[in-house]
Amino acid sequence: MSDSGNESCVTGAEDTVSVLRKNQLREAYSNNLWDGARKTLATLWDGHGAIWHGYEIHGMEKIPDKGPALIVYYHGAIPIDYYYFLANVIIQKGRTCHSVADHFLFKIPGFKLLLEVFSVIHGPQEECVRALRNGHLLGISPGGVREALFSDETYPLFWGKRKGFAQVAIDSQAPVIPMFTQNVREGFRSLGTLRFFRWLYERFRLPAAPVYGGFPVKFRTFLGDPIPYDPNVNAAELAEKVQQAVQSLIDKHQQIPGNILRALFERFHTKYKHQ
Repeated sequence: MSDSGNESCVTGAEDTVSVLRKNQLREAYSNNLWDGARKTLATLWDGHGAIWHGYEIHGMEKIPDKGPALIVYYHGAIPIDYYYFLANVIIQKGRTCHSVADHFLFKIPGFKLLLEVFSVIHGPQEECVRALRNGHLLGISPGGVREALFSDETYPLFWGKRKGFAQVAIDSQAPVIPMFTQNVREGFRSLGTLRFFRWLYERFRLPAAPVYGGFPVKFRTFLGDPIPYDPNVNAAELAEKVQQAVQSLIDKHQQIPGNILRALFERFHTKYKHQ
């Protein structure tokens, strides 16, 4: 086929996707105002990810079309990759993934309604279990703000001995799906490794470490194989198993240490690390 023919096929496919998205938005708004707002924002985020980061997601078929699952992910300095993931869940699966966020977000004026619309909770175990038992998806980063601030381009996990997320999965009998985004630390970097900002957080719980970046590096999100519910595994054992699964995704897909220039170059280099 000629180049002009290929271009016509690509253009035709893009037009079809555009029409499909418009129809989805029109239907969403006709059914529910907030559902329409969610899908509109998801479409905008998906477009931003595609343009600015050439965003890709691998393993989306592992997210169930219905029923509960706990998605456990590595937390970047700014979890913009997680927002792209949420957008894709809404667009591709037609589902809203509930999310656990730090309590300080709920104290920001004007944020409470937005967080409620997007099913964000501040993380009591009972509420997390309730969401999963009701058949929802739930995303959580055990490293949380600490991992966002103090992890670096070597991608260490800051989970400590946290196992509450594992107990949530056990109590709800939900599978756990590990997730990691390649180059997320090259998109944004934190100065939290500096002693003063670490002292500030440890002393006052103030996440005040400056973040810089916004670099248009390549982002690829990888979803690992689901870890099914096992009644013979306790919370500590499951937490260790999930941590190993996330670490395995980092080892498999991320060159260590991360490098901003290399991550920028990967926007134009289609192959990704898989060994």
